[in-house]
Amino acid sequence: MRFLTTFLLTSLSAGALLAQTPVASLKTFASSADVQALIAKAKSEHKEGQSIVTEPILQFAPYAATLEYRASAGAAAVHPNQAEMMYVIEGSATFVTGGKLTGKTIDGGDSRTVSKGDFLVVPEGTPHWFSPTFAPEEHFRLFLPCNRH
Repeated sequence: MRFLTTFLLTSLSAGALLAQTPVASLKTFASSADVQALIAKAKSEHKEGQSIVTEPILQFAPYAATLEYRASAGAAAVHPNQAEMMYVIEGSATFVTGGKLTGKTIDGGDSRTVSKGDFLVVPEGTPHWFSPTFAPEEHFRLFLPCNRH
């Protein structure tokens, strides 16, 4: 079974992006047509066995919006200093949060089906994963740096 997933990722990361994003790459607007063209480009650039293809949408250091095309479930993740907010644009997926990160998956945790129109937040330091049980889907993702001491 082939999984086709398109994610819209907006990353707010102060350190890494500031160092990587030259002033010349400033881009503060992308039309709907621009985003649709990036989705088509990411799909066409996808190679067999590749789980993720990314395309930049907006750049305004230290922030960046990136399209992420996901063709398979991919590895679980945890972001120690960033919360993550998502909005499902289209489709559905099984999303797991919490539990214990065990390599590319999560042991335990809470599974839920997310679908078109759903919002969700993953607090910083929380393991999360789109398990292999999902239909084609697109969602908007926003990384939020957290400085809680």
